[in-house]
Order: sequence, then structure tokens, then C-alpha cells
Amino acid sequence: MTRSTSPDTAAMRSGVGCERAIAVGLVVAACLSPQLGAAFAVTLFDQLSPAGTAFLRLAFAAVILWALWRPRLTGDLKLAAAFGAALGLMNLSFYEAIARLPLGVAVTIEFAGPLLVAVIGSRRPLDLLWIALAATGIVLLVGPAGGSVDPVGVAFALASAVFWMAYIYLSKRTGAAFPGGTGLAIAMAVGALVVLPAGLIQSNGGLVQPGLLGTALVVSLLSSVLPYSLDLEALRRLPESVFGVLMSLDPAIAALVGLAVLGQTLGGREALAIAMVVVASAGSAALGRR
Repeated sequence: MTRSTSPDTAAMRSGVGCERAIAVGLVVAACLSPQLGAAFAVTLFDQLSPAGTAFLRLAFAAVILWALWRPRLTGDLKLAAAFGAALGLMNLSFYEAIARLPLGVAVTIEFAGPLLVAVIGSRRPLDLLWIALAATGIVLLVGPAGGSVDPVGVAFALASAVFWMAYIYLSKRTGAAFPGGTGLAIAMAVGALVVLPAGLIQSNGGLVQPGLLGTALVVSLLSSVLPYSLDLEALRRLPESVFGVLMSLDPAIAALVGLAVLGQTLGGREALAIAMVVVASAGSAALGRR
């Protein structure tokens, strides 16, 4: 005799399934939002330069976060300043990279940073497989057979990966040292100040053009404010491992956004390389320890 499911149980399962579906949608939106922000940022480079665009993104985000959290300049300010320097240099390096490389290629190379953080210190042989797979994919993108990939762009993307690693470590310490998002607000302001000199030099007065400020604000909202909010809501509904697997789609989403918004086409070799990095990151997130 088959066991029937009570209406309450069915409703509970339906509610859990709906909650999980909403969370997945939030993560996908959190992946899509910064890539759209990066694509819009590229359209500003001719007038603002990569450094000028990075500064306005950080400055607008700092103003918004400062208004939300109203931080006090107390506590471990040296830690917040180091976090802000990593944040600013990460954004500057990434924008310099996407000024020279297709968006999907730059994001794929940059993704080496968080992937290394995820497996550093692990003693599992399987993690060595993920590192090897991701490294092979990156070499496939930038190696001798990689075609006309700009070496300066690759260098900036690798620098962004290094600063992303520092960002991850310092973010955790800053979050523990400051209440709420106050540490992030202070760090965002420091990051803007770090990038300001390069922005002033490269932009040739473009930072004060009113017609560009609206687009720069959209870039800041898409790249900084909205993804953080979506991530927080998603993490309340999803296990960390599932969240990590979904976030591993970043390079693939970046390639699709680059194609749809910027018209950047990638060949089969680039697509294979991006797929290898995505699989490595997803495998590490799905099978790794929390």
C-alpha cells in the first residue's frame, strides 16, 4: 500500500522548493550583475579611462555604503585601510585588464585568485586535480597558441587575481573586526582614494563631466552595491557549497555578457578554456570542505 503525502507536507516541500528556486535566481542575478556592470564600464573607458571609471565606481559605492552604515573611524583602521587598498587595486587591475582583453577571458584569468584561496592548505589529492584543470585552462587562454592575447592585459588580470586573494583574506578579518558593513564602507572609501591619482592622470578632466556620472553610478550599483545585497540574501537560503558552485559560473556568464553587450566573440579554444576553469571551480566548491 502506497503512503499518501499529507497536504501540509506537500505544502512544506513546495515552499522549500520555491525558496530554493528563489535563492538560485538570486545567485544567478548576483553573477550577472557585476558582469553587466563591467560591460557598461568598458563603454566609459574612451572618455574616462579604466582608472577614472574604477575611481567613480568605488567613490559612488563608498558614498552609498557610508550613508547606509554611518561608520565611525574607530577600531583597527590599519586593517580596514589594507582591505581598502586591496579592493581598490583589484578593481583598477581588473578594469585595465578588460580594456585590453575580452571580458570572458579577463574574468577567467582573474578567477584563479579565489580558486587558489579555496584549495590552499587542503591535503586532498582531488584539489590538486582542480588546480591542474584550472591552470591548464588559463594556459590554454594565454599560452603560445593563444593567438593575439594582449600580454599586458594578461598581466593586469593576474594582478587582479592576486589582489582578489588578498581581498578575500582581508575581507574576513575586517568583517570580524567591524560591526555590520562599517568596515566595508571605510575600505571602499580608502579604495577610492588609492585609485584617485591614477584616475586623475588618465581621465584628463573626464571625472567632472556630468554626462558620464549617471553611467558611472549605474556601473557602481551593478558592480558593487547590488551583488553584495543579492549574495547576502542567497546565502540565507542556500548551503555554502551550492552557492559556491553557482558562483563558479562567473567566467561563463562574463563570456556571454561580453558577446551580447560588447560583441566580443570567442573561439572554440577560448570556450574550452573557460569551461575548464568553471568545472574546476565548481568541483572545488561542491566537493570541498566548508
